[in-house]
Amino acid sequence: MSLVPSPSQTVGPFFSLGLAMESPGGCLASPCGKSERLKLICTIFDGDAVPVNDAMIEVWQANDEGKYNHPEDAQQKSTDPRFKGFGRLHSDENGVCIFETIKPGRVPGWDDTFQAPHLNLSVFARGILKRLATRVYFADDPANAEDPVLALVPEGRRDTLMAHADPQESAVWRFEIHLCGDHETVFFDC
Repeated sequence: MSLVPSPSQTVGPFFSLGLAMESPGGCLASPCGKSERLKLICTIFDGDAVPVNDAMIEVWQANDEGKYNHPEDAQQKSTDPRFKGFGRLHSDENGVCIFETIKPGRVPGWDDTFQAPHLNLSVFARGILKRLATRVYFADDPANAEDPVLALVPEGRRDTLMAHADPQESAVWRFEIHLCGDHETVFFDC
């Protein structure tokens, strides 16, 4: 008897097959929306700091008032029909995905706290059998100091969850995802 891994024990690279024109794509908000628009450029790297060109990233976020576009979000806040709150893209040959969205509002935490503005990310890639869940916070946002989830992350690792404003382009934020290695992104159990 031979113990050779079968194809069902690995994942990818096939994500672009499921990303047809009807998929959510990278535009989470209509250009004519009322909220603060931004572009989030995500780059994904493997343990050798080589860009991963066949990963898939999903983004899920609240609107600018802190309400998710989901029936289970029972907050009495308005929703904007031009805002989907969900997007999915595969990384290009440089390991890059570009999402066009809005800056999210603060969502409720526990014990009457509020979380800092953030986006929830899921990462799928070859060799990863279960999605990797992480968050993207905005560097230098004062609300980060009060975020109950971010407070659970050791201070020396919090920067792995920060998107940084591009100094050359207005309303552009850059976020790096490192799957492993010295700069590994913090991933959460879900």
